[in-house]
Amino acid sequence: MAEEAAASPDGAQQRAEHSARGRATLDQDTLAELYRVHGPGLLRAMLRVTSGDRGKAEDILQETFLRAWQNPAAIERGIEESRPWLFTVARRIAIDHFRTASSRAREVADDAHEYYAGTHDPYDEVLTARDLATAMAELQPHHRDVLVELHLKGRSTAEVASTLGVPVGTVKSRNFYAVRALRPILAARGIPVAV
Repeated sequence: MAEEAAASPDGAQQRAEHSARGRATLDQDTLAELYRVHGPGLLRAMLRVTSGDRGKAEDILQETFLRAWQNPAAIERGIEESRPWLFTVARRIAIDHFRTASSRAREVADDAHEYYAGTHDPYDEVLTARDLATAMAELQPHHRDVLVELHLKGRSTAEVASTLGVPVGTVKSRNFYAVRALRPILAARGIPVAV
């Protein structure tokens, strides 16, 4: 602890003050890992919620991780399992932001909305593809193969049946059960379910 205080006197002082008030907080490394694992996906979700307003999305993200820092018990099950809690907190913060904004007078200038409407970040597509690939890796191989062939490669059921060497009915059945298995995996990761 003395080495930590010497290395980061401001951070150690803040933790000491917070602990003196009787509240435990997350350590800096855990919080950084939590942000590394869940920050990008949470930011993408908040960008959608705020219609591309990056400033509001980042405010919500920052407040979400502040609450995670103040509530270490919320992530006791582990960093990976804390995603649903983080998304719930972020959603509630976003609702609070919208309620606050709706109770205030509206801005007169319309040019701000035009600026955000055209915001497109191709990096978001890369992250979504990575998240989808990770989620699909949890499926059984025969289900994953059908989803890739039908939905990602855009092939017909007859083409997929021919490629995989199974009847058309089997392709349809595997697709149904694969989509059904994929939905909760995507929902747990905070990825919008479009299938």
